[in-house]
Amino acid sequence: MTPGTTGAEEVPETRDEWRGWGEATQEALYGPAGFYRAGPEGPAGHFRTSVHASPLFAAAVARLLCRVDEALGRPAPLAFVDMAAGRGELVTGVLAALPAAVSTRTRAYAVEVAGRPEGLDHRIEWLAEPPRGVTGLLFANEWLDNVPVEVAEVDAAGVARRVLVRGDGTERLGEPVAGAEAAWLARWWPLPGEEGLRAEIGLPRDTAWASAVASLDAGLAVAADYAHTVDSRPPFGTLTGFRAGRETRPVPDGSCDITAHVALDACASAHAARCAPDRTPPDALARPQREALRALGLTGARPPLALASTDPAAYVRALTRASQAAELLAPGGLGDFGWLLQPVGGVDAAALLVDVADDEEE
Repeated sequence: MTPGTTGAEEVPETRDEWRGWGEATQEALYGPAGFYRAGPEGPAGHFRTSVHASPLFAAAVARLLCRVDEALGRPAPLAFVDMAAGRGELVTGVLAALPAAVSTRTRAYAVEVAGRPEGLDHRIEWLAEPPRGVTGLLFANEWLDNVPVEVAEVDAAGVARRVLVRGDGTERLGEPVAGAEAAWLARWWPLPGEEGLRAEIGLPRDTAWASAVASLDAGLAVAADYAHTVDSRPPFGTLTGFRAGRETRPVPDGSCDITAHVALDACASAHAARCAPDRTPPDALARPQREALRALGLTGARPPLALASTDPAAYVRALTRASQAAELLAPGGLGDFGWLLQPVGGVDAAALLVDVADDEEE
């Protein structure tokens, strides 16, 4: 997406209102003066994603697109949809990494709330919503963590209540969580009756993901994000902020990014529930990023030392690639991101992640 900065003074009409985190985040990130609408620097000015860490990431996604292309019988056109495209870094890198035989059939889309950047490749269509009825690969890198959600907290009586927030980040507890939100918590993030425990209610993310997957007639949708599953939910939630490369207190005034980790297991189930009763959706696949990228050719292997003597320039290039790959694969870092692979139209997600760990990155 497209971050920027703006001061709390630009939204005085809501600064002192008590609102749920979902509404407050929606305005702070995507409102007229929101973090993702203002400022020219893009996400790279505030936080480092896999896309910004190395062009090897885009090259790996291009390999995945080629595998999807083969699984679909080489359709024309072949779609690549970059969700939350920022300044178009991923889609630009994917187009550059595709072999000519695939590139000539590829129709590229960047989905973003901010305006089209100047100088972007003319082949890339810039949209506010994903195109409908396309065939190919939809890739959502760190999109769902920025879909606003409500926050719940257990009070002294053991009741889960909605957390309300003002523009300066001050919080208080509101009404008890009820209805569909309470049902979601019961299924996906059960909260014991211990005061202070918190959860992020992922219903809006489930809906957003199911809608994005439904935009494909056939192919594969991938969500790559900070994630957790029902057997390992963090007891106090994950809501946080980022500004200028550093984690910070989340304040819904437009001055910082506001993000929370994603319940990808709930997202996968939401797509299945949306399918027609007489259709069994293909099995989704969940993998850590390090496993997915290794299956797509990244190894992080250092070049042989002998190359330094025979071709020093090639050795330095290979060492740089190895260092970049290692960052993308690192446990405790980007390698721990979750990948949700959701196939559409009979594509076998597991077959797309074959073991090619011995391949060399180009």
